[in-house]
Amino acid sequence: MIRHHALSGDLWLITVDGRLDQNVTPDLEETFNELFEAGHTKLIVDLSGATYINSGGMRCLVAAWRRARQHGGDVYLCGLRSRVNEVFSMVGFDKVFKVYPGRAEATAAWQEAV
Repeated sequence: MIRHHALSGDLWLITVDGRLDQNVTPDLEETFNELFEAGHTKLIVDLSGATYINSGGMRCLVAAWRRARQHGGDVYLCGLRSRVNEVFSMVGFDKVFKVYPGRAEATAAWQEAV
């Protein structure tokens, strides 16, 4: 399940629950597209509820990160469970994304970046 809402100013939170696979990735892509089309490029993706991520989910996150960066924003990640974190480390995405333990830390990092 994918949910999203504004946190403060132009900062938006997207939460992912369950498996981020071929069944859920289209919903996440649609959410990113809606936010980008509305001009929102400062995003936090909370993966604390994500139990699994496949290559399609990873591609979706990278595509969103690229698009956000092209428009002066970024995609921060938070709450990665150990297995999802292992996958991110294996493919080097921990060097691409800014990853925080939780929402509070990711939000504080955005506020400091502004």
